[in-house]
Amino acid sequence: MNSQNILTSKVAEVKMSYRNPVKASERIKITNSKDCYELFVENWDDTLELYETFKILLLNKANKVLGISLISSGGVSGTVVDPKRIYTTALLASCSSIILCHNHPSGNIQPSEADRRITKKIHDCGILLDIAVLDHLIITAESFYSFADNGELN
Repeated sequence: MNSQNILTSKVAEVKMSYRNPVKASERIKITNSKDCYELFVENWDDTLELYETFKILLLNKANKVLGISLISSGGVSGTVVDPKRIYTTALLASCSSIILCHNHPSGNIQPSEADRRITKKIHDCGILLDIAVLDHLIITAESFYSFADNGELN
C-alpha cells in the first residue's frame, strides 16, 4: 500500500470512555463476599431467576467500587463469557482488581466444571495484566457461592 492510499483510506475511529460520578470518598468498600453478594443483588435487574447473566465488579487499589459492568446475558443454562470483553472493561476503568459474578436461575449455587474453567482462564489473564481476580460469585435470589471463600482461587 503506498502513502497515497493510506491517506485516502477510510478507517473507523475507536473511542472509549469511563465516567464515575461517585466521589472517591463516597465509594463503597468491599471487605467480604457477603458485602459483594448484597451489592450485586441490589444492582441486578428482575432477571435473576430468568436467565443467566455475567457481570464484573471493578475495584481500585483500596477495594473501593469503581463500577459494575454487564459482560453477557444468555439463556436459562448458560451465557458466553469473553475474557477480552472483561479486560477491555477493566483496563478502561483503570481498576486494580475485579470480582466476577454470574447467576444460576435454577437456584443451585454449586459451580459447574465450565464455571471453574472460565474462572481459571480469566484469573490467568489477569495475572498477565496485573489485574487481580479477587473472587467469583455464583448468586441466586437466596444465596451465593464464593470461589475465594471455598479456596478455589489461586
